[in-house]
Amino acid sequence: MIPSSFDYIQATTVEEAIQLLQETNGEGKLIAGGHSLIPLMKFRLTSPSKLIDIAQIAELRGIKLENQRLIVGALTTHRDLCKSSLVQEQIPVLAETARQIGDLQVRSRGTVGGNIAHADPAADLPGVALALDCTVTWHGEEGTEQAQAEDFFLGPLITALPENSVLTSVSFAVPPKHAKSVYLKFPHPASGYAVIGVCVLVGKNEQGAIDFIRVAINGVSDMAYRAVSVENALLGEQATEANVLKAAAQAARDAEMGEDLFASAEYRQQLCRVYTKRALSQVLL
Repeated sequence: MIPSSFDYIQATTVEEAIQLLQETNGEGKLIAGGHSLIPLMKFRLTSPSKLIDIAQIAELRGIKLENQRLIVGALTTHRDLCKSSLVQEQIPVLAETARQIGDLQVRSRGTVGGNIAHADPAADLPGVALALDCTVTWHGEEGTEQAQAEDFFLGPLITALPENSVLTSVSFAVPPKHAKSVYLKFPHPASGYAVIGVCVLVGKNEQGAIDFIRVAINGVSDMAYRAVSVENALLGEQATEANVLKAAAQAARDAEMGEDLFASAEYRQQLCRVYTKRALSQVLL
């Protein structure tokens, strides 16, 4: 497919990008890596009159540690996350997840901000963002604003990002030192997107009881979601095989399962139970 015609312009600052968006009266789109937008344009699911390229805005790149949170610039690529020693040291599951996104070309061009702003329920980062207490920051007509990930994702491909705004960074909470983490994914054999992805962060105290746990699941529903029922079933309990099995059985309770030609709702429910058990077992048993 060939997209409809459009104008193209580069922005050199965030403020310029916002001004250019305002001038398009809702008909413009931002582009950086392009891996989310261009496929939609080729299928003519969106037909912007103007593309505003923000890829050269240096202030939107980089990774830093502040107040026990990793702040990741919106234009930071997935490959940057994979290779960052700071990410590997502070939040290894974030680097582990980035390594499972697409192929080398996608990881080299695709951006963290674009992935989060696109809010594809089958993408890998939204689920991990929920598990890591992610905060999304943007700059727009009202100045700088923020939202927690659970308030930012509103539906499939729908977020709380206001019109004429530029997502500038996302920040992730550094887990407790004693916590272990994992992201397990069953990729669609054609697209590589997650049929299911499960992110688990869990820690045990000296008595062997679970004192920290966060579980998030993506791919199976219209949005990534926190598996709160799994967390509640394990918090304060001993890390035994029986408790893990009991908790994993609750993995599909906190969201409505999707259904398509590849996988039924019942199949996705079973995937939730199986992959949550595998993830929990890997870090607990």
